[in-house]
Amino acid sequence: MDSARLLLKRLIPKRVFTFLQPYYHYTLAFLGALKYNFPSKKITVIGITGTKGKSSTTEILTHLLSSDGKKVASLSTIQFTIDGKQERNMFKMTMPGRFFVHKFLRDAVNAGCTHAVIEMTSEGAKQFRHKFIDIDALVFTNLTPEHIESHGSFAKYKEAKLSLAKAVEDSPKRPRFLVANVDDEHGKDFLNFNVENKLPYSLKDLTLYSLQKDSISLVFSNTTIRMPLVGLFNVYNALGAITLAKALGVSLEKIQKALRDLPTLRGRVERFESAPEANKHVTAVVDYAHTPDSLKQLYEAFPDKPKICVLGNTGGGRDTWKRPEMGAIAEEYCEQIILTNEDPYDENPMKIVEEMKKGMSENAAVQIIMNRREAIRTAIAIAPNNGYVIVSGKGTDPYIMGPNGSKETWSDADVVKELLSELH
Repeated sequence: MDSARLLLKRLIPKRVFTFLQPYYHYTLAFLGALKYNFPSKKITVIGITGTKGKSSTTEILTHLLSSDGKKVASLSTIQFTIDGKQERNMFKMTMPGRFFVHKFLRDAVNAGCTHAVIEMTSEGAKQFRHKFIDIDALVFTNLTPEHIESHGSFAKYKEAKLSLAKAVEDSPKRPRFLVANVDDEHGKDFLNFNVENKLPYSLKDLTLYSLQKDSISLVFSNTTIRMPLVGLFNVYNALGAITLAKALGVSLEKIQKALRDLPTLRGRVERFESAPEANKHVTAVVDYAHTPDSLKQLYEAFPDKPKICVLGNTGGGRDTWKRPEMGAIAEEYCEQIILTNEDPYDENPMKIVEEMKKGMSENAAVQIIMNRREAIRTAIAIAPNNGYVIVSGKGTDPYIMGPNGSKETWSDADVVKELLSELH
């Protein structure tokens, strides 16, 4: 399907292709739903949207619903899951082409799943990948600038996100739920639709919360909940999941137990430790952070820790505005910074990192190592005892994307584990 689209793009004049593109995507969405017999009608569909925290919230909510005995399917940037059977997302896109999502829902229905939790993006909405999916509920996490070049403006980016809330309003399902983080300045806009259940969430819902170096504790409705996550951002991710799970009938007692036993969220503040017999102790953290705000929050999750930061974080041909800002944030929080290659696509990778470096002062402790493996190796080598190496930008991304559609198979987590094992 993608090869056919590329062929059409080459054959048809750009102006004509741009005009026809929405009709093309809309038609494919309808044909996908038709081919798989409109599977969303047979399952409770929950969308998760926002700039940050979508994957984590998707995985947390899936775990909560599964722990309540429900058969759950989930689709996220990290993985595809149907009733506990997981498959890594190798597409380098959150919502693969329309036929994929409808086939996924059909497979979930055929497997006896009662709920599907789907991470939904602005790019997916722009290309109508949510069309002909009857959505029961939507969780909105937050909104900050991203994909501005693709959408044309922040207003259009937000409009694409809001179209997902409108899809809930238009859904024939009953009852419908809109859940929104109202500590975010845009949260109330996602509740401004005609549905049966509008559920705001906020830190004000908590009597208390505490951030430890390797866990979070919070008090919600007189219940103390502990979970093996870090950072204020994960308090919000958990709150969004808790709010909807509770509305769907999951008891706080089950939520408490499920979050205590929450499995590792791959590529989302995923921690790796050097071996006990190594000559020094190093904690490496792999995270997807790819916006200025998410990078800042990632670093703030490890206060008073010496941090060596491996930074790529800005793919070629997109969101060029954030490059110097990411560099400035790294200088503020990191003892040493290593700028490296990430996903240059058709752009000169050295140009990308040089633009990131422009956000730093002349005295910044920064070096450029374009080979990502060597950048991580160097960071581990120079990290002090009990220091942290923060590898950000890719998370679970399975490839480094190069020019002319080339790609190199990649895993930050696997490389980190391998290089940590070399410490003696």
